[in-house]
Amino acid sequence: MSGEPILIVDDNAQNLKLVRVLLSGEGYDVHTAVDAEDALEELESFAPRLILMDLQLPGMDGLELTRRLKADPTRRTIRIIALTAYAMKGDELKARAAGCDGYVAKPIDIEVLFGLIHDLKLPQTSSADK
Repeated sequence: MSGEPILIVDDNAQNLKLVRVLLSGEGYDVHTAVDAEDALEELESFAPRLILMDLQLPGMDGLELTRRLKADPTRRTIRIIALTAYAMKGDELKARAAGCDGYVAKPIDIEVLFGLIHDLKLPQTSSADK
């Protein structure tokens, strides 16, 4: 998956930087956004195959953004992993119901995250997509 495009959406600067550095160090093409509006703007010019989505965003939360992306025919194949610091019973079910393909509680266990990214087996892009 080296070079795969990934968007991280997180309003916590420390979390954003840490995950960006770790993924970039593994060779991923990483872009970041601090909220849903920033993410939507980033998606106008960047086509990630995976989004790491903080669920607790200011304004539109990560669940609503996920629902919107999964309802969009041009973006529904983007894999989305939910990230949350407030993991409570039922949160994973809510994330999956919104369309998330995976769920990781914070603080992030990087081995678990990398395992989940690998297990998702991101869809291959065709040469017409590039």
